[in-house]
Amino acid sequence: MELEKIRERFSKDLFAVEAAGIVITKAEDCFAECRMTLDRRHQNAMGGTMGGVVFTLCDFAYAVASNGLDKPYTMSLSSSISFLAQPKGKELIARAECIKDGGHTCFYRVRVEDDAGVRVAEAEFTGYKLIK
Repeated sequence: MELEKIRERFSKDLFAVEAAGIVITKAEDCFAECRMTLDRRHQNAMGGTMGGVVFTLCDFAYAVASNGLDKPYTMSLSSSISFLAQPKGKELIARAECIKDGGHTCFYRVRVEDDAGVRVAEAEFTGYKLIK
């Protein structure tokens, strides 16, 4: 039920959910797993997966993990991504986990692999919590 509430909350992120086709498959406190099935719309001019697609998946997984249902709104202060390999499989899986959850800032690491077990990318996000 909590997963359905999280999905409902983030269904308004139309770029990630509708344009990119990302699905939230797991959401816990300070952790999220998101998946997307790759198709033609995700390809770059060379026929590989566009880097922006992988980053969008990372960014969305981070947003789900850092915002959750009862957390203060968290915005990104900085992010970086390292692309490690082109996917070999048909699906990308991103897992975002909190490394440090401070009073006003947080730090998350997101790892992306495909359904064939290829590690595709790693990203890091520093966030700022908007405390009301």
